[in-house]
Amino acid sequence: MRGRITLFAAALGLAALLVPVAALPAFAHGVHKVGKLNLVVGFGTEPGYAGGTNSVQVIISEGDKPATDLGSGGGLKVDVTSEAAPGQKTTMELEPYFEVGEFGTPGDYRAFFIPTAPGKYTFHLTGTVKGQKIDKSYTSVKDDFAEIVDPATVQFPTKNPTTGELAQRLDREVPRLNSALEASRAAEQQARDDAKQARDDAGLARVLAVVGIAVALAGLAVGGIALTRRPAAAAAGSSARTGSPEGRETPAGRA
Repeated sequence: MRGRITLFAAALGLAALLVPVAALPAFAHGVHKVGKLNLVVGFGTEPGYAGGTNSVQVIISEGDKPATDLGSGGGLKVDVTSEAAPGQKTTMELEPYFEVGEFGTPGDYRAFFIPTAPGKYTFHLTGTVKGQKIDKSYTSVKDDFAEIVDPATVQFPTKNPTTGELAQRLDREVPRLNSALEASRAAEQQARDDAKQARDDAGLARVLAVVGIAVALAGLAVGGIALTRRPAAAAAGSSARTGSPEGRETPAGRA
């Protein structure tokens, strides 16, 4: 009997230990107090993988009452930074990810983005909720939410590169491809220039050949004319030396 009582007491003790655990959010994000508000901050999808759609998730409540209305003039922005890209950030508005009585968890606000590198991320929240000013930063692991995981760790059977890795490869390859393209264009232009020069040279050679033929023909013509004139000139000279019958004086003339 005493053994049964001891076992029952142990079961009750274990159940008591499990109650606070069950009361925590299923995603195990930490609860952060900011004035009268409770903020549960983390990634909307955990584990989150680089290259996959995810979101900054902030669940806001006042005590045990979800903050379905941020109050007059209320609103939150989040600056997202990554240890993989120091000095860079993206700023987004947190929007309700619920409709009371329709879908979602009341008080759940999201800002969707795609984390492209694995590692730790920091969410810097600024704004006003129900008159309470907020200016707080929360970082993966340190503030009870997971970091982004390299998808290669869970890919099977083939490990595909992430979009970030593909972008890095493109950054390395694009200059080389551009250089090869410029070299190809320069070679094509040189080939066109050489072909044009060859055509120009051939045209000039044809012109020179025609001019040479014309000069040769002109020389032949001049030579032919000279040959035809030479006998006539020779005959005229002979006639002048011997005298013609018409040029002689007759005996009557001399008398």
